[in-house]
Amino acid sequence: MHLSLYFLSPGRAFVTLLCAGCLALAGTAQAAQSARGAYPERPIRLLIAQAAGGNADIIARALAEGMSERLGQNVVADNRPGASGIIATEMAVRAQPDGYTMLLVPSSFGVNPAANRKLPYDQLRDLAPITHIASAPNVLVVGPALPIKSVADLIKAAKASPGKLTYGSSGNLGSPHLAGELFELMTNTDMVHVPYKGAATAMTDLIGGRISLSFASLPSAIAHVRGGRLTAIAVTSDRRFPLLPDLPTLSESGLPGFETSAWQGLVVPAKTPPVIIKRLNSEAVAVINQPAMRDRMVQNGAIPIGSTPEELWDFARKQIEKWGKVIEAAGITPI
Repeated sequence: MHLSLYFLSPGRAFVTLLCAGCLALAGTAQAAQSARGAYPERPIRLLIAQAAGGNADIIARALAEGMSERLGQNVVADNRPGASGIIATEMAVRAQPDGYTMLLVPSSFGVNPAANRKLPYDQLRDLAPITHIASAPNVLVVGPALPIKSVADLIKAAKASPGKLTYGSSGNLGSPHLAGELFELMTNTDMVHVPYKGAATAMTDLIGGRISLSFASLPSAIAHVRGGRLTAIAVTSDRRFPLLPDLPTLSESGLPGFETSAWQGLVVPAKTPPVIIKRLNSEAVAVINQPAMRDRMVQNGAIPIGSTPEELWDFARKQIEKWGKVIEAAGITPI
């Protein structure tokens, strides 16, 4: 107690301490309010779980550019690929929850809990959602040597020759692979998965007739479809895609409820202040809704979304549940 308080009556001393405490609390509140109003005061890092140059990276950098303009601070893209997004995700989980680290999560976010026996974090507990950015459907394409023109043709051919048809993908447990597993489960067919180290090699072998088909990403396949080198028979989204409006969905083609996509979401470390989450959501959604940004996403094979934080986490929970069931039913052993 300050020395002067000894010379005050007990009542006056109490009042003096109470006033001092109120002033201290008011100062703290004012400082906190000032900090909230000033955000952001320095550049923000955007961790990207994929390598530079891919479709997700293109979308992430466009989003970073738009958010930089709106926030008045640079949003700096930082590619940290590897381990199906686990490397970048763990970095985000360990970052300070101050709004200066964001993470662009890939669709493996909905797969990793079932595909990995022990993740070094709890995704939904250790991260906080900002927005669902976009979803990029796959396109079911067949090689030129196969007389398959529809999903019904493919199911008939697969049932007639179990284990003969092969489908290529850009790697294990990516959306092209999981689309194939889901197709086999829903049609009770048996095909052989052939994983590649990238989409380009899979497309080369498909055109060359070394594999039968692929649930390919739109950017990797669309030029070959338009050039007549591949035949597209359906898209995996729940609605037709603007760049291929005449191409039906698999759901329309006799497999109701079939849907797969490579999606991206924006998240931050858990315990990031709600006021910052609200600001980041507002600015990210505003960028996503810009006509030029929406057109850019569509041209890169993605459907722009821009959701609330709650909608992103609801979607992520459903993805985790869905792919957990598919991985178990397909007999895929977690690593």
